Amino acid sequence: MPLKPVIKFQGRRSQKGFGARFCSLLSGRRRGRESRAAMAKPVRFEEVDAEVQEILDANMDEAPARRRAREAFKDVQLGIDHVLFKMPHEGLKMEEKYEVTSRGLEIFTKSWLPDTSQLKAIVCYCHGYGDTCTFFFEGIARKLASEGYGVFAMDYPGLGLSEGLHCYIPSFDRIVDDVIEHFSKVKENPDYRDLPSFLFGQSLGGAVVLKVHLKQPNAWDGAVLVAPMCKIADDMVPPWILTQILIGVAKFLPKQKLVPEKDLAEAAFREPKKRALTAYNVIAYRHKPRLQTAVEMLRTTQEIERRLQEAYQVRLKTVSVLS
Repeated sequence: MPLKPVIKFQGRRSQKGFGARFCSLLSGRRRGRESRAAMAKPVRFEEVDAEVQEILDANMDEAPARRRAREAFKDVQLGIDHVLFKMPHEGLKMEEKYEVTSRGLEIFTKSWLPDTSQLKAIVCYCHGYGDTCTFFFEGIARKLASEGYGVFAMDYPGLGLSEGLHCYIPSFDRIVDDVIEHFSKVKENPDYRDLPSFLFGQSLGGAVVLKVHLKQPNAWDGAVLVAPMCKIADDMVPPWILTQILIGVAKFLPKQKLVPEKDLAEAAFREPKKRALTAYNVIAYRHKPRLQTAVEMLRTTQEIERRLQEAYQVRLKTVSVLS
């Protein structure tokens, strides 16, 4: 059976989610204020000593540095004034572990489960661009688990605490395959096999969820998309020639951080207080996008937009025939 109704929680414009905003930067068109280049200025935290600050200022291109930073900063991070982190974890079972994918990459995974109640369903979360499942989603996961849902998440290779060059996406389809592989293992667990299962995708994770559905149209009972990266605003689509140049250069310099950008936090968070809290996500990617990552995200949004349009046209024809 096809994927059941999608619940979409929109921001100001759903097509301008965090990941979609990122993609729009490839057009080179400027709107609003210029970036303050926050990614180039190390953030100083009054709550930590010099030793911890040195860990936070280290190059986080590789996973060991990101893992050290998260471990050193974890207590401070969970103590910030963020309503989602105030969700109590008593009565919940939370587990963090690493597992190796079929491609030989070590990925970070986390689960949140109610301690006693019978599970209603399982929810599998896909995070956004440059992000991790251990920060803003933490409170949401606790809330869902406290309501009787089993919640599972992973950091994609190259993101968060998983192995790989930071925020380097050589192939978006590989991320989708890694997600399918991990969540399929979760669903095959005898404890969860007979439960309804739902995908939950935010921003870039929304694109991951949509592509998972395209590969597994009958595998899930529904999905939640939060500001999904499924379309770039028409006035922000890069010119054809620029797209071809990016694709060509990416073949030779795929890992280079060359794509100009504005302040993504400023674009994604309306409230200054919430925007300031993004600094506490110390393992988030804060540099210019890598060329191949940019090309893959642009290609993916174009593919998703095309597939959604095709599905819409089929629906229109069906309605016309029935009427």
